[in-house]
Amino acid sequence: MTFEGVEGCGKSTQLELLASHLRGAGHPCRISREPGGTVIGEKVRAILMDAAHDELDPVAEWLLIEAARRQHVVDVIVPALREAGFLLCDRFRDSTEAYQVAGRGLDAAMVAELDARVRGGLEPDLTLIYDLDAAEGLARALGRDGGAAGRFEAADLAMHERVRSRYLEIARREPDRVKIVPVRGDAREVFSRTWEIMSQRFRLG
Repeated sequence: MTFEGVEGCGKSTQLELLASHLRGAGHPCRISREPGGTVIGEKVRAILMDAAHDELDPVAEWLLIEAARRQHVVDVIVPALREAGFLLCDRFRDSTEAYQVAGRGLDAAMVAELDARVRGGLEPDLTLIYDLDAAEGLARALGRDGGAAGRFEAADLAMHERVRSRYLEIARREPDRVKIVPVRGDAREVFSRTWEIMSQRFRLG
């Protein structure tokens, strides 16, 4: 299961809340993230998130993400699928379409073809997109990080608005897999929406 959304939407907080809730109810649960999730992936993540690397070409950025993803698939996702329980991942394939295709303007067919090969056809059982106004999300992200903008937060608002629009498009295109969670109220209120979707999908009490 994957968690997606614009910067500052609170998806990482929701992932942690859900993991804690599942474990407390006796459901085995593992968490991971992209880019990252492995020793190699975390090193790639450091490059991608560093605002000092503002010269990084969009194609190079995408290829780094795919390299980290492949390592994540091999080292984390495939082994996790052999075990009982849930794997909760902070970002996956939909982030690439939203950020690299819609946000950065890369060719959609090119990205889709390589990404499918990298994933080996793996798809999330359920994807939650935490929907929030892009400007509000950026303000939250900057407030969370003490005002320091990473590479993605430093992009102009228009890019983040394109990202949000593509996320909503993905949800319309794949309504069975992708569900929108409105980000309204505090984290607990948002979690109640998260749990409602999760419990219905997987028949959890």
